[in-house]
Amino acid sequence: MVGDKLDRCRQRVQQETLGHRGRSGDPLYGIRRVARTRAGLLTAKQQHRLAKVFTDQRYVASATTWSVYQDVIDAYQADQPAVGKEIMTRLITKLHSGVPAGLDELRSLGQTLKRRRDDILAFFDHPGTSNGPTEAVNGLLEHLRGTAKASETSSTTSPAASSTRAGSDP
Repeated sequence: MVGDKLDRCRQRVQQETLGHRGRSGDPLYGIRRVARTRAGLLTAKQQHRLAKVFTDQRYVASATTWSVYQDVIDAYQADQPAVGKEIMTRLITKLHSGVPAGLDELRSLGQTLKRRRDDILAFFDHPGTSNGPTEAVNGLLEHLRGTAKASETSSTTSPAASSTRAGSDP
């Protein structure tokens, strides 16, 4: 969700400043993958590339959105759930209380985070929980349902098809 907002902001700023998006040689296009990387994992060269682009005043919206993206990563990667919850709570409050004009993606993100606040913060109250087992069961049920549908429509197993073949002359 936050990564999508980062991408949309980058694309919008590219369109506004260059009149197009996604071309080789464009500054924001050149950092699109680096911008989706956690700041602590960036190499010195990648940090330099980001800093070079983000110092340009035309790309302030992208730099601000990237900063929020990094804050969300920090919240979810915090060693202590209470620290992560505190970071996320401050971020939700900050994004909801007032986002400057021109940061449409962050304004939209702030509304979504406020609306889903309880769900988001519940992650930090129950560390280590996962919906993986539920998703695994759902996947198996979908597979079985697909198999059942395939056998319903198969001409080799339908009673009508087998009776027609048995009664036909070669």
